[in-house]
Amino acid sequence: MKRALYLLPVAIFAAMALLFVKGLTMDPKAIPSVLIDRPVPEMALPPLPGRGEDTGLATRDLKGRVSLVNIYGSWCIACVQEHPYLMEYSKSGIVPIHGIDWRDDPVQGAAWLKKHGDPYDRVGVDPAPGRAAVDFGVTGAPESFIVDKNGIIRYKHIGPISPEVWNKTLLPIIRELQK
Repeated sequence: MKRALYLLPVAIFAAMALLFVKGLTMDPKAIPSVLIDRPVPEMALPPLPGRGEDTGLATRDLKGRVSLVNIYGSWCIACVQEHPYLMEYSKSGIVPIHGIDWRDDPVQGAAWLKKHGDPYDRVGVDPAPGRAAVDFGVTGAPESFIVDKNGIIRYKHIGPISPEVWNKTLLPIIRELQK
């Protein structure tokens, strides 16, 4: 009995060490989304000022072609980091990129795109509290979603898109869905 009491701290330490080691192998950015393999949430977002009346973003716009939906805001520092890459990928024409200007003043969102360039085919305004982004399960900006031609969310990326993320993760998924 006394021997078991001496072994108890060792057993607890071993169990905690195993959990710690397992945790080190996990990707902290890989937050599971309950929306993967589910339809895009219903939305009908108005356009940014100055983009034209028929340039907002609605659920119906995400059907017919594989697309990338990017959540951004003029207040988002990490969005500035990814923006040049979005401009490059938009020019390539590989996939339409749509934006959701989240928790932003529409005038500031439009000014931000005018200053940095506009990579988006369509942009919907989702002011605070950001109902559409909440429906997408967004936890912060930037976040991006790959949507298949049937309007089903197939992948969620949290954080800025970099060339590495584009080439190793997003582009292969996009290419596979375009087949």
